[in-house]
Amino acid sequence: MNYQFLKNNNKNKLLLVSGFVLVFCLGFLIVYQVKQKSTVGAGTVKNKQTTVDVLTIKRNDLIKNISLSGQTVPKSQVDIAAKYLGKVVTVNGDLGQAVSEGQILIVQDTKDSDNSIRQNQAAYQQAAADTVTTEVSVNANYSKAQADYQRALDSYQRYKTIYDIGGISKEQLDANSQQLTAAKTALDLLANQMNSGIAASITSAQAAAAKAQYSVDAMKTQREDLFLRAPCSGVIGYRQVEVGSMVSVGQKLLSIVDNSEFYVDCQVAAEDLPALKVGMKVEVKMDALGKTLPGKVIYISPTSDSQTQVFSLRIALDKPTPELKGGIYAQTNIASVLRQNTLIVPKDAVLEKSGKIYVYVINSQNEVEERGVQVGGSGDLNVEILSGLNEGEQIAISNLSRLSSGMVVSRGGNQ
Repeated sequence: MNYQFLKNNNKNKLLLVSGFVLVFCLGFLIVYQVKQKSTVGAGTVKNKQTTVDVLTIKRNDLIKNISLSGQTVPKSQVDIAAKYLGKVVTVNGDLGQAVSEGQILIVQDTKDSDNSIRQNQAAYQQAAADTVTTEVSVNANYSKAQADYQRALDSYQRYKTIYDIGGISKEQLDANSQQLTAAKTALDLLANQMNSGIAASITSAQAAAAKAQYSVDAMKTQREDLFLRAPCSGVIGYRQVEVGSMVSVGQKLLSIVDNSEFYVDCQVAAEDLPALKVGMKVEVKMDALGKTLPGKVIYISPTSDSQTQVFSLRIALDKPTPELKGGIYAQTNIASVLRQNTLIVPKDAVLEKSGKIYVYVINSQNEVEERGVQVGGSGDLNVEILSGLNEGEQIAISNLSRLSSGMVVSRGGNQ
């Protein structure tokens, strides 16, 4: 009985020891596995924290697409306004009517002008007649003065000869001398009135006649201005006048639109100017007409608008169509090469922090380097790199917010 008790007691002790060993082994295995996972995890954080796509730096053209919008503008729109106050007696144009350059469109009453012309013509004729009368009179008086002086001179010379031989007294010679002096004074008076051989009175009369002639010409011009003509060929786009209307000076009566040529006027930001050049060919789209027309840039303003700070650009349409009107919305997209054969990187790959511009360079060991760069021109998707990168180097283009210098990354894709 004691033997059986001892046997059972040894068996229980064996089971207890076996259980303790089993628990110890399980605990050790769990600790080992946890330590292994911690070691593996630490290695992953240290060596491969994230996956990035990389881009190999190459030279290429820097492209910028510029969208320009504006409105169509006809070649010209000229207003016709009255030059003088008066009544309209004829109107020869309706809205939408095609007219030719020089065509008479409006006639104002010419009665007052006709009367003024006749009055001034009469004044001119009178002045012209006065000129002839004055010229004849002056020439006759001058010729008579010359003759009187010559006779007085001849008489004095005879008297002097007779006086020298004692035939006349000194008093008789002096009286004859006084006649010579009077004739000489009268001749000098007329001679002093001459200007380059023409008497001042004649010049005055000729000037009065010329002034009268100028008045006649001015009145004829004024009368001609009462006939308002088309300044250019085109279509009447505005009419605000009827027969019998009293119009005032400067009042707008008609507008002529010359639609033989059409332009598109656009606004351009300063940063887009390097991509635009006079002579550049473009395609202009007009959704309202469902058409796209070829055109050419013919003008870029040399200075910006003082208020909007933008520049003006004009496109000439090569083949305007009959249905084209002024004021239609138009749009064109211009793809221009800002820089040729230059180092470019995606805009999203360039970061800025504390005033420093940088990219993340990935070396052959997949290590990350934060490197400062200098950028140049900016295209639609890319920017130009002036310094800081070399052709053939690789940069990260994804997961940039997770990167820092010294990290080791895995490559998700190469471009």
